[in-house]
Amino acid sequence: MDLEHGKKPSAHPAPCTVQQVKDKLIGLRPVMLRASALLATTVAAAVMGLNRQSYTAVVAIVGTKPLTQTFTAQFKDTPAFVYFVIANAIASLYNLVVLAMRRLVQGRVQRLVLHMGDMVIMLLLATGAATAASMAELGKNGNLHAHWNPMCDKFGSFCNRGGLSLVSSFIGVTLMLALNLLSAAANTPRGIVAGQ
Repeated sequence: MDLEHGKKPSAHPAPCTVQQVKDKLIGLRPVMLRASALLATTVAAAVMGLNRQSYTAVVAIVGTKPLTQTFTAQFKDTPAFVYFVIANAIASLYNLVVLAMRRLVQGRVQRLVLHMGDMVIMLLLATGAATAASMAELGKNGNLHAHWNPMCDKFGSFCNRGGLSLVSSFIGVTLMLALNLLSAAANTPRGIVAGQ
């Protein structure tokens, strides 16, 4: 109409309805959850993978000269921490690939395959975080019955960085669980979700 009267059309687009905004936000939620899970698992793998600390102790005194030995704690010393780093790295790579290829996932079969992959990755992350947490607890408190002494009193920063890595990994597990719940709700027929 404006063009007929010689006026330029207005530059303001038509306002969005509430439903359109809601649909856009719901569409972004899985992307934001997946990006957050990618960040959490990448941080967990990187922090634990680079975690290393040395400690020098006097082991004997010969004459007046002390003999020292350097002890080094690193994630490669414990198979549980190695599994933790590998599990978080796999989860990071998986989430990166899914984010890069999310436009290709359109059909119901592709969404179901993605849902199954999310479940496998969540379980991989959960087992990796649980095994590393059990070893972290052993390193912090030791085991008096087996005569294993705690080591966090000597390798404090190693234990602190490992704890931060564990927290980040458990956040990744929680985000993957949220993704699984959203995916299950999206793949369920509406009548079942509504309780009919």
